[in-house]
Amino acid sequence: MATPATLPQPSILEETILENKLKKSSHGKIGLGLFSLILAGGLIYIATQVWGDLSVVPSVHLFPYLLLGLALLIALGFEFVNGFHDTANAVATVIYTHSLEPHVAVVYSGILNFVGVLLSSGAVAWAIVSLLPVELILKGNSGSGFAMVFALLVAAILWNLGTWYRGLPVSSSHTMIGSILGVGLAYQLMQGSSGVSGVDWEQVKKVIAALCISPLVGFVGAGVVFLLFKLLARDPRLFEAPKGTEPPPFYIRCLMILTCGGVSYAHGQNDGQKGMGLMMLILVGTVPTAYALNHTLGASQVQAFAVVSTQVAGALDHYIKPGTAVQPTEPELENFVSSKKYEPGVTLALQQMVLDIRNETTQYGSLQGVPEGMQANVRNQMYLTNETLRLMAKSGGPQMSASDAKIVANYTWFLDKSTKFIPSWVKVAVALALGLGTMIGWKRIVITVGEKIGKARMTYAQGASAQLVAMATILAAGTFGLPVSTTHVLSSSVAGTMAANRSGLQGATIRNITSAWVFTLPAAALLSGLLFWLFNSIAR
Repeated sequence: MATPATLPQPSILEETILENKLKKSSHGKIGLGLFSLILAGGLIYIATQVWGDLSVVPSVHLFPYLLLGLALLIALGFEFVNGFHDTANAVATVIYTHSLEPHVAVVYSGILNFVGVLLSSGAVAWAIVSLLPVELILKGNSGSGFAMVFALLVAAILWNLGTWYRGLPVSSSHTMIGSILGVGLAYQLMQGSSGVSGVDWEQVKKVIAALCISPLVGFVGAGVVFLLFKLLARDPRLFEAPKGTEPPPFYIRCLMILTCGGVSYAHGQNDGQKGMGLMMLILVGTVPTAYALNHTLGASQVQAFAVVSTQVAGALDHYIKPGTAVQPTEPELENFVSSKKYEPGVTLALQQMVLDIRNETTQYGSLQGVPEGMQANVRNQMYLTNETLRLMAKSGGPQMSASDAKIVANYTWFLDKSTKFIPSWVKVAVALALGLGTMIGWKRIVITVGEKIGKARMTYAQGASAQLVAMATILAAGTFGLPVSTTHVLSSSVAGTMAANRSGLQGATIRNITSAWVFTLPAAALLSGLLFWLFNSIAR
C-alpha cells in the first residue's frame, strides 16, 4: 500500500498520455448513433405531446407561440450549459481512471441522467420556483413575468459559460439561486415603499443551507470512506494513480462504473429539475389554457377536492373572530403574502377563497373543463391560497389543532397536484439538453477534478470514495426536495479524499473554486437584477 510520501506525482509523460487521450477522444460511432436515436425519438415525442397540448387552445395568436419558443429555447440553453458543468463532474472520475472510454462514459451518463430526470418528483423544481417573489409568479403572463424568467435564465447562462471557459467546476444551482435573488431584490427596489417582500428569505435560508452543508458532507464523508478503504482493502493497486491508459482492477472498475451511473442518476433527479419549474412558469405565462392547471385530474378527483375544500372551510371557521369585517378576498391575501403581517381578516378571506375555488372547479366538472379565460385566474387563486396556508401559522396567524392541520395538509396536497405538475415532455426536453451539454463540454472539468484539486493525482480508491459519497448525498437531498450542487459535492468529496490521504491540496485550484463559489451568488444576482430592470423597461 502506498504511503502519502510515496504517492505517485503526475509525470510529464502520464499527463501527456491523458491529455492526448482526451483530445483525440470522440464520442464513437456506436455511442453517437445511440444518442442520435434517443435524441430523434425524444424530439418526436416532445413534438407530439406539445401538439396535443396546444390543440385544446381555441384561439391561436402567433406572438405568444414565438415568445414561448424563444423562452423555452433559453430555458433549455441553461440546462445545456448545466451539462457542461455538473453532468461533466459525474463522468470525471470514471474517465480519469480509465474505467470507461470517454465516449462510452458520456453516453452512459447521459442515459442515467435521462432516467433520473424522468423519475424525478418535481419537488426540487418547485423549491427553486418558491424563491421567486409571489407577486411575479402571479403575474406570469404579464411583461414583468416574462422579464423575470428571461433575466434570471440569461444571467445564469452567461455566468456558467464564463466559469466553464475557465475550467472551474462552478455550481449551476448556486448560479440559478443567485439569479433568482437578483430578480427578487431588483423587483423590491423597483416597487419602492409598496411593502412587497421581493424575496422569501425563509426559503432562501433553507436552500442556501443545503448548498453550504452538502459540500461539507461530501468532504468529511469521502474522507471517512477513503480511510475505510485503506483500513479494509489490502490491494495496493487501489492506492495507485492511473498508469497510461490501463484500467483499474476489475472489481474497482465495476464499482466506479456503478457509482458513475449512480451520480448521473442522482444528478438527473436533482440538478435536472432546476429548469423544469422555470419552464412551467413560461408555459403557464404564454399558454395558460393548456398548462395553467393539471388537466390529468379528472371528475372523480375534482369531486374529492370539493369534499376536502368543504372540510377546510369548516376548519377555518374555528379561527375566525366574531365581527371580523369582510374585505375583498384576493387583495387581502395578496397583501398578506407580500407583507407577511397577519390580520384577522386574512382567515375570513382565506375561507371565502377556498369556497370560491371549490365552486369554480366543481361547476365545470374537471380542471380541463375550466373555460379558457379562467384557467390562469383559477391557478393564481390556488397558488395564492397555498401560499397563505403555508405562511399563516409562521406570521402570527392562528395555531391550528392537530385534526384541523391534517385536513389542511390534505387540501394543500390537492392544490399542489393541480398547479405544481411537470408534463413528461418537459422532463424529456431537459434530459436531452443535459445530455447534449455533457457530450460537448466534459473535457475541461475532467482535468480539473482529476489533477488540479490534489497535489498528487487521484487514485482509484479516491475516485470510488468520492463518487460513493456524492451519489448518496445528492440522492438524499433529492428525497427531501432540496437543491444541491453536484459540482460542489463531488469536488469537495475529491478534496476530502486528498486531505484524508495527507497528499495535500493544490492551493491555486482550491482558491479559484472557492472564489468562484463566493462570487457566484452576488455576481449572478447583480447581473440578473440589471437584466430584469432592462427587460422590464422594454416590456412596459
